[in-house]
Amino acid sequence: MSNTISKFSAVAMMSFFIAGCSWFTWLPWIEEDEETKKEEPAELVKFDAEFEFKRVWKGSVGEGLGKKYLRLVPGVVADRVIAVDGYGVIESRDRFSGKRLWRTQVDKIKKGFFGRFNFVDRSDQSFISGGVGVGEGLALLGTTEGQVIAIDIATGEERWRAELRSEVLSTPAADDGYVFAQTIDGRIVAMNVSDGEQAWTYDNQVPILTLRGTSSPVVQDGIVYSGFANGKILAFRAENGEPIWEHRVILPEGRSELQRMVDVDSRPIVTQNQVFAAAYHGRVKSVSRRDGSPRWEQDISTFLDLARGYSQIYVVDEDDVISAIDENSGEVVWTQESFRLRKLSAPIAFSNYLIVGDEQGYLHIIAQRDGRLLGRRKVDGKGIRSNMVVADATVFVQGNSGSLHALEIERR
Repeated sequence: MSNTISKFSAVAMMSFFIAGCSWFTWLPWIEEDEETKKEEPAELVKFDAEFEFKRVWKGSVGEGLGKKYLRLVPGVVADRVIAVDGYGVIESRDRFSGKRLWRTQVDKIKKGFFGRFNFVDRSDQSFISGGVGVGEGLALLGTTEGQVIAIDIATGEERWRAELRSEVLSTPAADDGYVFAQTIDGRIVAMNVSDGEQAWTYDNQVPILTLRGTSSPVVQDGIVYSGFANGKILAFRAENGEPIWEHRVILPEGRSELQRMVDVDSRPIVTQNQVFAAAYHGRVKSVSRRDGSPRWEQDISTFLDLARGYSQIYVVDEDDVISAIDENSGEVVWTQESFRLRKLSAPIAFSNYLIVGDEQGYLHIIAQRDGRLLGRRKVDGKGIRSNMVVADATVFVQGNSGSLHALEIERR
């Protein structure tokens, strides 16, 4: 077999398509410690809600996200919200009314060689694994078969597809005439936005054991920023892939490959002067945008995207404890432990609010200033794990069942 297939096989069989340490415990040779065995997800506490979610509209997209821990974030562009299910149904809706503008079936269910590596659930044939990225007039999807598919935002027609050879789990990004995607074997690939032809690639070594996930590239001012499974974050020139700087967020430590996982799966946050990154079994870190030199760090382990607001960085750690970190000093401002082990989604910050979803399908409103609970609402019985997006104070949430919600926050 080719070297690419061999790499994919090794990563797939060693990682067993996991999303965090707790997902290992079903394996017979991995023992839980006594504390993990006894600890249950936190019960929701009662509180006097100050705010509530008002539903603007609700829709449904395809058959949902399946059982492979897919986190397919909706994309918002102009007056549209675009969402996809795990089985190739992509829809564009008017973001104000929820009216469907177009619906496209990208492909039929894929079977064949790569299906044999589905250790999580062999009956789940979902194949859309990354997206929805939006930019340059395109909606962008990644697949388990190593393709990036570009859909015309205006019409829903397929414009092109590129073969990248290994699975695309992150959300592709588009800017300045290029589309950027990271594959599960550690490559950043730049494609021409017009036809998908590869412009450049950067190969990065992948550890033996990794989480099921990759960092989504961020493009700003002609520079691409992305994290990698070896614990590094890199900056590249968008036009040619030349590395500008690299910074190791954390060094692998421990005796076992499990303990040595240091994936930087969270999407970097890029500001005028800083880049914020986070690693599993590692740290949340601020580095200089100019040269990657460190500014501050906090020992918090996460594999979820960070959020920024109120001059703070918000992180959900591997135990689902939420922390707010001052973005300039690196000091922890507050922590919120009410959702411990509830398998939270990545946070999203806007206005004065921080919002997270959980495995039971609840959305929670938290005050950015002090972390107190402000409101909650259940929106999907199968849970919420995808990132949320916000536009003009409307929050768009895709549940695991495929439900798509447009919500606003109002005072009770």
